[in-house]
Amino acid sequence: MLGLITSAFLTGCSESFLELESKTQETIDTYFTTDEHIQEAVVAAYDPLHWPDWAMSQYNPVNIMSDIMADDIWVGGADKTDNQYWHLMMNYEALPTNCMTGLWTVAYSGIKRSNDILTYIGWAGDNLTAKNATYYEAQARVLRVFYYNWLWKFWGNIPYYETNLTSPYLAEQLSADDVYNNIILDLEGAIALDAFPMKETSNNYGRVTKAMAYMLYAEIVMYQNDESRYPKALQYMKEIVDSGSYSLVGDYTGIFKESGEWSTESIFEVNYKDDNAARSWNSPLVAGGTVLPRLISPSGWADGTDGHDNGWGFCPVRTETYTRYSNNDTRRGATCWDAASAGSYNARYQDTGFFLEKYVAQTGGNADQIADGDLNYNNNLRIYRYSETLLNAAELIVRGAGSGDAKGYLNQVRKRAGLTTELEATIDNIIEERHLEFVGEGKRYWDLIRTGKAATVLVPDSYGYRTHSWTTSKKYLPIPQSEIDAAQGTLTQNNY
Repeated sequence: MLGLITSAFLTGCSESFLELESKTQETIDTYFTTDEHIQEAVVAAYDPLHWPDWAMSQYNPVNIMSDIMADDIWVGGADKTDNQYWHLMMNYEALPTNCMTGLWTVAYSGIKRSNDILTYIGWAGDNLTAKNATYYEAQARVLRVFYYNWLWKFWGNIPYYETNLTSPYLAEQLSADDVYNNIILDLEGAIALDAFPMKETSNNYGRVTKAMAYMLYAEIVMYQNDESRYPKALQYMKEIVDSGSYSLVGDYTGIFKESGEWSTESIFEVNYKDDNAARSWNSPLVAGGTVLPRLISPSGWADGTDGHDNGWGFCPVRTETYTRYSNNDTRRGATCWDAASAGSYNARYQDTGFFLEKYVAQTGGNADQIADGDLNYNNNLRIYRYSETLLNAAELIVRGAGSGDAKGYLNQVRKRAGLTTELEATIDNIIEERHLEFVGEGKRYWDLIRTGKAATVLVPDSYGYRTHSWTTSKKYLPIPQSEIDAAQGTLTQNNY
């Protein structure tokens, strides 16, 4: 969303606040007493959605951080010391002192801002209508769950709180199951407020909608394998389908183009822009674009050739990913750019010749930025698409959540990809279709874990890049040592 307002944020659950200079003489006690200022707090709670790709001196694009632990892309870069913690994650040997830390901080910043809204709403009193108060509360609660979902899936056993901390900024660490119980109840409460439209109008693209909350619900419930909530998740998927608000885009190849942003298929995206984008290396948290396209494009590519721009050579797509697609599957070319056949570039570590077409840098994609071009590509990050709604519904039906045309849902997705052979709706067929549909979108790793396939799929490769196998102890990453130290003995390290 555009025009995001920054506010004070918590840099970690056990750290102090970063106070931004006030533009007025008002104190916090008097400032948040109007609808306008509560709206500013709501907008500020969306800000951290934009930060993971580069924040806190780390590259943590959420879709990539899980996909490098799966089986579709390599890490790449100059060598295995370049973004070394990525390579360690890929090989299931992350260290507390050399691991992903930026996303932890970003997520807790989002949680802090979401909690702020729930506090400030009460300060506005009669200056806030009941309808608006409910709408702001619902957004805050869904966003809080969204941020906790990041933490829960990557780290599992995390500090959890719903009221912002005071000195010494320590919160109780909950088990992963207890975190799940809290966030799913919070999300159910937010949905019950019935404050969202199924789909937003164009001037509000990027805000939480009913469909987005439903998709988040299904994601969390299905990852937990909570069969007691499968019927509700299926009901939500059917509501999205029956609403008629969303539909599959006819041409898969256009989904990830700039012209494909907020298409009829898009349920939720994180907005990035290059128009007057001011994101810079010195100020990476201001509104603007994303560095992801620069990260994952080929090094030394002649800018503008074939419509693609130069990059840093991270995340080459595995050859096996390319060959997994049939020749008539339109998703292959839209997912795997065959750069080696299209031109010349500087091959870097783990090069395959293939790059992730969905997010590679496009010519002119940062043309209108006014700061550091590397950080300001205008590629929106697709979070939930209607094709996932259909595949969720198919899977839930097969798992016994209720009745419905699971085969029809599955084959709608296949037909759009140019595949004429219909498949039966089995769990294996649905998971394989998800694999083909969502390469590079941060879905695959979690699918392998929740379906019990990770230990057999995520094993050493024939190239010598991945030398360790995934085991259940690798489900949760090490908690950053800096957080362990700051927590004064209240955090227990994961048994990674």
